Amino acid sequence: MFVGFFYLLRAHGFRVTIGEWMTLMEALVKGLHRCSFTGFYELCRAVLVHSEADYDKFDSVFLEYFDGVPFPEDKLPEELLRWLERPGDVMRELRDFLLAEGYDRKTVEEMLKAFEERLREQTEEHNGGSYWIGTGGYSNFGHSGHAPQGIRVGGQSMHRRAFQVAGERRFRDFRKDNTLDIRQFQMAFRLLRQYSDRALGEKTELDVDATVRATSDKGGVLDIRRKRPRRNTVKVLMLMDSGGSMDYYSGLCSMLFQAAVRDNRFKELRVYYFHNCLTPSLYTAPQLRREQSVSTEWVLKNFDGEYKVIVVGDAMMDMYELMQKRWDWRTNEARYSGMDYIKRFGEHYPHMVWLNPEPPPSWSGYWGESYGVIARETDMFPLSVSGLERAMKKLLSSR
Repeated sequence: MFVGFFYLLRAHGFRVTIGEWMTLMEALVKGLHRCSFTGFYELCRAVLVHSEADYDKFDSVFLEYFDGVPFPEDKLPEELLRWLERPGDVMRELRDFLLAEGYDRKTVEEMLKAFEERLREQTEEHNGGSYWIGTGGYSNFGHSGHAPQGIRVGGQSMHRRAFQVAGERRFRDFRKDNTLDIRQFQMAFRLLRQYSDRALGEKTELDVDATVRATSDKGGVLDIRRKRPRRNTVKVLMLMDSGGSMDYYSGLCSMLFQAAVRDNRFKELRVYYFHNCLTPSLYTAPQLRREQSVSTEWVLKNFDGEYKVIVVGDAMMDMYELMQKRWDWRTNEARYSGMDYIKRFGEHYPHMVWLNPEPPPSWSGYWGESYGVIARETDMFPLSVSGLERAMKKLLSSR
């Protein structure tokens, strides 16, 4: 069954074995695909794909082989998607509907049921309004609207309030340009092992490679060789943006924090928080309360240039927050702007990178200008698998 699919996978570089293929056939006989096309896809991916990094390539091969097969459980009407590609003249002003009087908040089950009803009823394009699937307005279905809950259909995320997205690929790939989980964070942090030092101490650790070479040189007579254990010398200073637009990435930043704390490859790890941009105060907790604050000057004076600095933030703010000198309540003066602090950190710490969960803004204008200004001043990398790997490698060398 599906022998052509087996050979197509092999032709695209998937090392699918006969044993794995027979396992898939056995799973189909036992009904583990749940008698659905989605279930069959998930079963094939679970049995035949060896690495998450190959999920995207697998999707392409799967779609190539099964092109034209009806897929009702995931298919949205093509005409509906065409309607949504033309947003029309919709309201631009964002209103806080959470405070709107009389708004009827629905459960997830009620929302899904209403969405199915709209799919059956709708016969034309709609822009604005509060009922049909369309663009703008206050409908719970569509995109670029202002409802506080709903299902996004097509378009780009704006206010990030949808609890579900339709019309996109159902199965997210795990390519190296995607965001990470804790395990992937920890794998990337391992690159910093190259900072460890072996110069001092007794040779107490077994050197496997040297032992194999020495034993081979002696014709198989075992010759044990030892080496000095690697001494952890990595000191990390992590500065994390908290609140505002970063709330959307709080889960991702939490995973990064947990991975850094759990990792045993750092001699020292210091974590401080800020909001939008560096200011005269940093904070020891993400709530950013004054009693949790420390002077940024104190951090610069007490953590020397040997620290590897990792800044995490979306670099999105009004330009005045970045360029205007900020008032320091400790000294009663406004001496440095946010940009000044970024430059001072870059001068003080030769090993410094900025991890950004937000892609570069696709629009021009005042709001997106701060991203480009900060990116030109720092070594900025996306908060993805490949981005974090490149950032860790960058920390191995000075700016």
